[in-house]
Amino acid sequence: MNIEDSSAATPPPSPAYRDRSGSLVFFGILTILLGCLCSLFIPLMFLGQKMAAAQGRGATAQPLSLMLPGMVMYGILAVALVWLGIGSISARRWARALILLFSWGWLITGIITGASMAFVLPGMTVPIAGAPGRPAPAVPHQAMIVAMIVAMAFMSIIFIALPIVWVLFYSGRNVKATCVARNPAPSWTDACPLPVLALCLLAIFSVPMGLLMPFTGHMALPFFGSILTGAPAGLLSVVVAVLFAYAAWAMYRLNVRGWWVQLALFCFYTASSWVTFSRHSFIELFQRMKYPQATVDQLQANPFFQGNQMSRFMLLFFIPVLLYLLFIKKYFRRAS
Repeated sequence: MNIEDSSAATPPPSPAYRDRSGSLVFFGILTILLGCLCSLFIPLMFLGQKMAAAQGRGATAQPLSLMLPGMVMYGILAVALVWLGIGSISARRWARALILLFSWGWLITGIITGASMAFVLPGMTVPIAGAPGRPAPAVPHQAMIVAMIVAMAFMSIIFIALPIVWVLFYSGRNVKATCVARNPAPSWTDACPLPVLALCLLAIFSVPMGLLMPFTGHMALPFFGSILTGAPAGLLSVVVAVLFAYAAWAMYRLNVRGWWVQLALFCFYTASSWVTFSRHSFIELFQRMKYPQATVDQLQANPFFQGNQMSRFMLLFFIPVLLYLLFIKKYFRRAS
């Protein structure tokens, strides 16, 4: 009797974490809205080109085939974000892991984009102020500076501030504990360390993009001092896509062969692009891809795309990516 009374009087143990189910629902809804926003870019890209052609600016309108990779990319992002948002609402373990990886990729992309814009935007005042053979619009220099500041501020909010919020939330201890408590069984994302899983997902994302490129009709790839077009470029793109698929599969299984394939692809692309853009300007790549002449003229007026500036810019990102690849090698086991 005394034991029963003592047991009844003992309060249940308090949870060792703070339940964040409500916050997971809130961020899940926001993630779904991000996916819906990505889906809107697909018709906007198409309608923008139609409006440009209807207004007599067909010379500046890009062919639909050139926009196809971008449309596919936004389509994949839209479906993935809606799927992840639903998973977050349900507090799924796999959703938390994947959204965290997506947020880090979003942030890193924003940093790279911001650094690129810092180089590109100043040169864009040249074509806007008046490209050769075009009447120069009366745009004050001060207005251009304000426009660039506003553009950089907008980029900072969308590509840096927002992903930081997502990273801080989904990396929280209470968020992880909530997902584990509501889904005790291990998830497929638990079978692979998150740093390795991030590289697997990046490789998987490269597969449909590589397989799609030969069908755009505007294929051009740098290849150790030359620019491949047509069938050779398409064949190279398909071969690389197959290698990316194998690397993703092997790395997820923590097979070191996948890591070596990924390292070889990265070094191959970096070396090939560096040698090519040391001899050819980046503008020539757009010309081989048959971009509209108006677009090429605008790029030619930007000092960033002239000469071999692109080859120097690429080296800024080679070392960080290489260090990341070397860092995650510790997770792989030797091939048997």
